[in-house]
Amino acid sequence: MTGGIASGKSLVADLFAELGVPVIDTDVIAREVVAPGQPALDEIASRFGAQMISADGRLDRAAMRETVFASEADRLALEAILHPRIGAETERQADAAGGTYQLIVVPLLVGSQLRQFVDRVLVVDCEEDTQIERLLTRDEESVDRARRIIAAQASREDRLEIADDVINNDHSVEHVRDQVVDLDRLYRLLAAS
Repeated sequence: MTGGIASGKSLVADLFAELGVPVIDTDVIAREVVAPGQPALDEIASRFGAQMISADGRLDRAAMRETVFASEADRLALEAILHPRIGAETERQADAAGGTYQLIVVPLLVGSQLRQFVDRVLVVDCEEDTQIERLLTRDEESVDRARRIIAAQASREDRLEIADDVINNDHSVEHVRDQVVDLDRLYRLLAAS
């Protein structure tokens, strides 16, 4: 499953989890691979400078986000450090998860090596104005910064182009839940065949 920032991926993942579907979230894995003591954190400090590490020894996510959203080269350098580790851990967790099928949440699936690892692509989609509104509320971003964050990700069109299935998240939670229930039924049938 993929989708742009603030599209509602967490809501959809939670709804699948309520139906007993194992959920593997690469955002969670990404936080684990940069925990204090992990080699990726040392590589980030080496590549981007000690200012990327906060006083408590953790990655300064705000500083890192500011850096990578301002520079394509820096974003690609960070991805080169993180993506192989995230991919390997995702595959390890998928092998161990079991279940009729699994939902792997990959916000940056467009262009990711993990795309080759999945059988279907589910895109959580909403209008850009909805994303901006959610970013303003959730992350207290400015409109300009919210637009820059959205622009730094794969486009909505690129995400929809790789979609096998789409959940529209411009409406109520009940509307999203109905779509999840329908897709869960479909995925269980596909997994059984």
